[in-house]
Amino acid sequence: MERTLSIIKPDGVERNLIGKIISKFEENGLKVAAMKRTLLSQAEAGAFYAVHKERPFFGELVEFMTRSPVVVMCLEGENAVAKNREIMGATNPAEAAEGTIRKLFAQSIGENTVHGSDAVDTAKQEVAFFFAESEIH
Repeated sequence: MERTLSIIKPDGVERNLIGKIISKFEENGLKVAAMKRTLLSQAEAGAFYAVHKERPFFGELVEFMTRSPVVVMCLEGENAVAKNREIMGATNPAEAAEGTIRKLFAQSIGENTVHGSDAVDTAKQEVAFFFAESEIH
């Protein structure tokens, strides 16, 4: 079993898409092993997205991710990282495959509704950023 992190971003939470998004993961064989709704601070969002610190969109990303609550989840399943990314679809919703979360719900590249870990090692770090091992079941 593999674990990955998924975040339903502020645009998804604001539009009451939490249940619809979670059902997409569950319908495709991923299990929610941990979940919480939280309002990220500027410091938390900055630390989480530190890999993008030098990119021109970093400030805008931190502002977006702190504007309203997000739902963070640890998803579990076979090939969870790859499966989650497949279910999410391409970052640009215009390029996302039919039926993917971003094709169905994202409004733009910036407000693309969900985040998912991009590799197994990244997933371990990202899950640990939000969840203690004792919270994952």
